[in-house]
Amino acid sequence: MVQNNIANAIAALKDLLGERLSTGDSIREIHGRDEAYSKPALPDAVAFPESTEEVSALMKVCSEYQVPVVPFGIGTSLEGHVIPIHGGISVDTSRMNKVLEIHESDLDAVVQPGVTRTQLNEDLRATGLMFTVDPGADATLGGMAATRASGTNTVRYGSMRENVLALEVVLPDGTIIKTGSRARKSSSGYDLTHLFVGSEGTLGIITQLTVRLFGHPDTILAATCAFDSVDDAVNTVIMAIQMGLPLARVELLDELQMKGMNIFNPDLNLPETPHLFLEFHGSDAGVKEQVELFESVGEEFSVSGFEWATKAEDRNRLWEARHNAYYAAKSLRKGCDGVVTDCCVPISALAECIARTKELVSEAGLIAPIVGHVGDGNFHLLILFDPSDSEELIEAKALAAQVNHVALSFGGTVTGEHGIGTGKMGYMAEEHGAAYALMATLKRAVDPKNLMNPGKVVAIN
Repeated sequence: MVQNNIANAIAALKDLLGERLSTGDSIREIHGRDEAYSKPALPDAVAFPESTEEVSALMKVCSEYQVPVVPFGIGTSLEGHVIPIHGGISVDTSRMNKVLEIHESDLDAVVQPGVTRTQLNEDLRATGLMFTVDPGADATLGGMAATRASGTNTVRYGSMRENVLALEVVLPDGTIIKTGSRARKSSSGYDLTHLFVGSEGTLGIITQLTVRLFGHPDTILAATCAFDSVDDAVNTVIMAIQMGLPLARVELLDELQMKGMNIFNPDLNLPETPHLFLEFHGSDAGVKEQVELFESVGEEFSVSGFEWATKAEDRNRLWEARHNAYYAAKSLRKGCDGVVTDCCVPISALAECIARTKELVSEAGLIAPIVGHVGDGNFHLLILFDPSDSEELIEAKALAAQVNHVALSFGGTVTGEHGIGTGKMGYMAEEHGAAYALMATLKRAVDPKNLMNPGKVVAIN
């Protein structure tokens, strides 16, 4: 019966989309995995809609035949979000990639979900405006909204939670709804926009977004600086934030990560001690004041080795190195694979939480460099293991589980930006308590047939 339903759905979708419905093995394999170490699973077919109306028609077909649907942006997720563990149709929104409207005076833009962050910023180049959420990967804005993405700029400009004003969404039965508006605030009804931001494709398919923009600062100054210990680096950031210093970016890289950075980027040649990568935005006078204040704070915690980057090409080189931290970390152990995890705690608990994490890594006898968006209390661990050694994988996953529990013990969350997918569902009840059951109630109300990305975030029958 299930196979008949899938066959009938594929036949109907072929009539709807023609060659834009693929059952080829190579296309299905691309849509059966993400960037992390997750077990692949193939969809039965991959759809490439080009309009909201096509998505709506597609969902009506899948609803009629009760076929699972998994939205797919560009596949850069890290917790198995886009892997179709129950088969069905992978809906690739990459062809819905138009910047529809730019409202310079109102500092917002309306885009389709397949627009990437770099594409939007290219379109904004002549306006003097910028879209600020930067998760590192050149992800699609639909995927970034679905996973409530953040990144290096979050400490100053916020995550997708703060930067999505309105959405157009196709519900599981094909109904098209619009949530929010271009107004900067509203007291009108439930905040449905932010129900879908972070829902990971379990409630509907985002087909249009209205996003917040910011003006380019007059002056941008980036820097690296070194510390004797992670505690000193983190405490510098805590004090700077408590003083109200408007840091645009502040990233922590521990001594092990810095060793990998030098291997992967030979020209970097920085001391292999804990570092902060920084960026300041503002007017010439404002940035100068920010730098002086930060340097004075750092002196209280034995900061050293300030290296400044004022030219755009030097700043880009610095942040490209930071965005390649995953590959730099893997260079610490040739032929290795990695279990990636992240968590987030109140910033006052960050130094202690990282210290406890490093103790757990040492006890496990594994290599696990740390990077972090320390201005947000968010840090990432890449636990390296030999892919041919099943015991090492078990140990790596056990270490990741310990780190999650430590984060919760400090009043934090098991993920600051990677999301839940399948990888972190096991911690949701512990983190959310009775509120987790409410999430399941919402899922059943919006998606009673459990068609939208089933088996992710919440499990329902």
